[in-house]
Amino acid sequence: MTRQKKYLISPNIDNHILTQIITGVDQDNNPIESEVIQERSLTIFLNNQEIVTLMSIPDYPRYLAVGYLLNQNMLKQNDIIRSIDYDKDINVIVIRTKRETNYEKTLKKKITTSGCAQGTIFGDIYDEIQKIKITSKITIKHDWIYEISKKINLTPSLYLKAGAVHGCVIIDKNHPIIYMEDVGRHNAVDKIAGYMFLNNINPMNKIFYTTGRLTSEMIIKTVKMGIPILISRSGFTSWGVELAQKTNLTLIGRAKGKKYLVLSGRHRIKR
Repeated sequence: MTRQKKYLISPNIDNHILTQIITGVDQDNNPIESEVIQERSLTIFLNNQEIVTLMSIPDYPRYLAVGYLLNQNMLKQNDIIRSIDYDKDINVIVIRTKRETNYEKTLKKKITTSGCAQGTIFGDIYDEIQKIKITSKITIKHDWIYEISKKINLTPSLYLKAGAVHGCVIIDKNHPIIYMEDVGRHNAVDKIAGYMFLNNINPMNKIFYTTGRLTSEMIIKTVKMGIPILISRSGFTSWGVELAQKTNLTLIGRAKGKKYLVLSGRHRIKR
């Protein structure tokens, strides 16, 4: 049996700022105490420009801010970040880069996505993403799909502790190595993007697992990150499938137990 690799980063279920105890009653009107997820605002500045205010759990604001800007095309892969300043008292984070930036025109073109907690995409990303072709030749073994799901489900998480969050995980072969959670799956993806960027982790030989639906937004973020294989226990949208096929992304959904569906990139699945 292959020994499970340790996570580089995973949910910290003992972090007291992520949950709160609230009193209530159960179905029989008995008093109870319930642990619920803390949700807070985070306002992101890029240099001197305010970009967005997100609602998220307050665990990794730096990774979230960097990943959000990367996935919106506002930070580039070759950008040099001079500083990241986070003020937890007012929930504001400022990222300063060597390159001067101005996204006034980009911010005027906004698309509200189908993501839970309402994700947003700015500019012409839908048009740009269709020009990308993923060329990675990595494969995923048929048996790994079940193994990956099982390992993730056994990992201690905020979802198991309090619910109300989505999880996103980066896999190396069949080993989960990066696990992020948030109230919106798009936030969890952005945290992963920020972590990988700041730690120089190669995306082209990785697999991406999400608990959420395989919508156009999820496909766009995965392709932007350069990851060739995306797996979910949930289902697909037609536009998400279309974008996956155009970009040569392997798209595996409805992965529950030993069953799954592949609607794009089946050449990467090895039996």
